Amino acid sequence: MNSYIDNLNWRYATKKFDTSKKVSQDDLDNLLEATSLSASSYGLQPYEILVVEDAALRAKLQPAAWGQSQITEASHLIVLANQSTFGEELVDNYLDNVSETRGIPPNDLQGYSDFMKSKLMPLSESAKATWTARQTYIALGNLLSAAADLKIDTCPMEGFDSAQFNEILGLSEKGLNAAVIVAIGYRSTEDKTQHYKKVRKTKESLITYI
Repeated sequence: MNSYIDNLNWRYATKKFDTSKKVSQDDLDNLLEATSLSASSYGLQPYEILVVEDAALRAKLQPAAWGQSQITEASHLIVLANQSTFGEELVDNYLDNVSETRGIPPNDLQGYSDFMKSKLMPLSESAKATWTARQTYIALGNLLSAAADLKIDTCPMEGFDSAQFNEILGLSEKGLNAAVIVAIGYRSTEDKTQHYKKVRKTKESLITYI
């Protein structure tokens, strides 16, 4: 069997974490690096990754996540926060990085800059927010797969009040919005859901060759 596929079969949305086990700093660093290497549209990464470790802060967040135990029981809570809006600086900052990293004169990137801006700047404010939020889900998928490969349990969560998370974490004043959250750690032996068979559509019903 392919070990990567084995690891994806091993993972599930963990409902109860072992509070006595913590993800090591090395494993956390590897997980975050894998997430940072995620693809994004134009490579712009219009989001930030917040790692919430503080127990008191997580206890404050728990009521805003429907009281779910994973918020406080997991080793760490990761918040993927998209930029609520953006201007030309999103493209400019990225291309400054490209220029420095690859040793390309800024003038040589002007055409690409103009192209990206022509596609992104005309978007409405709501469309910008939707687009940046979608980028976080690409990172989410990579995070979940990388965690499985590291044998770290995860629970991706949309069941939370993003407005309350934004207020508690001070995201709104930074132009950010909590799009999706992920509890990470190690499954408790008491979590019965780990023994459930994985349910997915058959390949025949899901995949079409054209």
